[in-house]
Order: sequence, then C-alpha cells, then structure tokens
Amino acid sequence: MNSTVKNRIRKSKEDKIFDFIIYLTAALLVIITLYPMYFIVIASISNPTDVSSGNIVLWPKGINMRGYEQLLNYKQLWVGYKNTIIYALLGTGMNLIVNISASYALSRKDLIGKKLITFYYLVPMFFGGGLIPTYLIVKNFGLLDTRWVMILPFSVITYYIIVGRTFFSNNIPDDLWEAAQIDGCGNLTFFFKIVLPLSKAVIAVIALWSAVGHWNAYFNALIYLRSDVLQPLQIVLRNILISNQTMSMMMTGTAATEARQAAELIKYGVIVVSSAPIMCMYPFVQKYFNQGVMIGAVKG
Repeated sequence: MNSTVKNRIRKSKEDKIFDFIIYLTAALLVIITLYPMYFIVIASISNPTDVSSGNIVLWPKGINMRGYEQLLNYKQLWVGYKNTIIYALLGTGMNLIVNISASYALSRKDLIGKKLITFYYLVPMFFGGGLIPTYLIVKNFGLLDTRWVMILPFSVITYYIIVGRTFFSNNIPDDLWEAAQIDGCGNLTFFFKIVLPLSKAVIAVIALWSAVGHWNAYFNALIYLRSDVLQPLQIVLRNILISNQTMSMMMTGTAATEARQAAELIKYGVIVVSSAPIMCMYPFVQKYFNQGVMIGAVKG
C-alpha cells in the first residue's frame, strides 16, 4: 500500500474524536450494566458488615461462604431447581409446538379468515379476563396445584406468534410451496420437512425467550400452586428470604445481629444462584437474541 492510499484512509482529527466518544460511551454502558452483577457476586462472599457500611466497592472483604453454605443446605432448593428445569423444558416445548404452528398458519396467504384469526390472537394481548376468572377456569379444568398449570394454560403468547409470522412471511417464498406441490408434497410434509429446517433461527429465538421466561416465572406458581413439592426455584428462593428475614426480626442481641448478617449473605447468594445458569448460557446464545431483535423489527 503506497503513501497516497494511506493518506486517504487516515482518519481526520474529527473522526478520531468521534470514535473516542463512541468507545467511551460504550465502555461506560458496559460498566453500568456489569457492575451491579459484579457487586452482587462479591457482596455474597463478603462480610455483611462491610457490605452494609459501604466498604465493598471493587474487591470483596472478609471472604466467607457462609451464605452459600446455608443456602445449599436447604433441601427444598434442589426440589425447586428440579421443578424449574421440568417447567422450562416442557413449557418451552409446548410454546414451540403451539406458537410456531400458529405463526406459520397465519403467514400463509391462502388461509381462510386470516384477518379474523389474527384479530382473535391480538385481542388477548391487550385485554385480559382478569385474575379471578382465569383462576376459576384453571380450577374447573382440574389444573390447579398440578405441574400442568405451569405449562398448558399460558402456552399461547401472541408476541411469539407475531415474530414467527414475520419470519415465515419474509423467508419462506411462495415459489417454494409451489415447487413442493409439483413434487407431490402436502401441507404437513412441506411444514415438517422444508419449513422447519429452514426456520432454525426463529425456532431458536422463541425457544430461548420461552426458556428464560419459564426460568424466571413465579407469579403463576404463587397463585396456582400450593404443594411444596411443585414449587419452582423462584418461589423457593422467595420463601427462603422471607423466613430468614422473619427469623432475624424475632431475635434480639447478638443472635439477632448474626441472623441479620446471615440473611444479608443469603439475599445476595439467592440472586447469584437464581441468575447464574441464565448468565452462563447467554454468551453462547447471544447471536440468537440479536437475530430475534432483527426478526421482530421487520414489519410483516
């Protein structure tokens, strides 16, 4: 590369200043995003007195694992983990079956009553029947206090259907369906053997969104589940926090101080335990989240 070309691609002073501002802004956003998570981790292994007094900023002090030791001694914690994994796997599978099928059907131009069906899906997205009617319906179907209440009643998610319909409309051309018909391919064969293999991106996006939603779900379990053996992780962790805070309030003197310190450690430990699996998984699936943003940004 000669000197003339180098001079042409050399950045001006204004470009360098602009790049510096962009990099500085990006660095600040990264710090603002990551520091709270980092603080929670170091606070969970630090002396609670130093945490409450504000002495913990960048490095842990008085490192100990008491919070995690007490947290991991709760047998119900492992029951909650097992239940959450079951709900996440079965719920994600059900979400994919229902929403991918519906979104593909709505993407077909030859679907009779397409606008009416779309309107039927859109109305519940903005208007709900309310908590009490929903509770009565769940109860009448015999799903109350069963595992299926976390999987079946709320498997239809309109936003997932819209994203899937947009993807199918823009990426599965009509010519492909016409060519498949010429080869004697029916609707089901076309869907399972041609459409689904070409739709791995949107399937991965909806699966990830659904899995994260089921992992963090707690409200439905709080309303519809009563048995301890069915409670998901989030409810178990909530109960641990409440019991420890109540215990620390009932004690006095040195015992109360120690109980409050243990409650502080457990509080931060609970956040780490509940968030760690998703945080560890995210770097490996980040590209699918990015694809999901782009899919949802395209008008169908």
